[in-house]
Amino acid sequence: MRGQHRKRDGRSKTIAVGSRVQTTDSPPKMGVVVEDFGTLAGQQVVIDHNHIAQSRRWAIMLDDGTIAFLDDRSVRLAD
Repeated sequence: MRGQHRKRDGRSKTIAVGSRVQTTDSPPKMGVVVEDFGTLAGQQVVIDHNHIAQSRRWAIMLDDGTIAFLDDRSVRLAD
């Protein structure tokens, strides 16, 4: 599956599960991609019996311990 690409040291880096990323909101938050929903983006995701979320492309475990579901335009590779 394709993600965001960026050149670094002559190589292409792609967002994938395990990537360290930064959100594009203000202030930006840091985290790690824990799931790539790819073509399933837009489907409901059951987190537990009290929480259901609309999936986006990426599930990101933020450094503050919360999880965020974001699309490509809302996340970028961390420096």
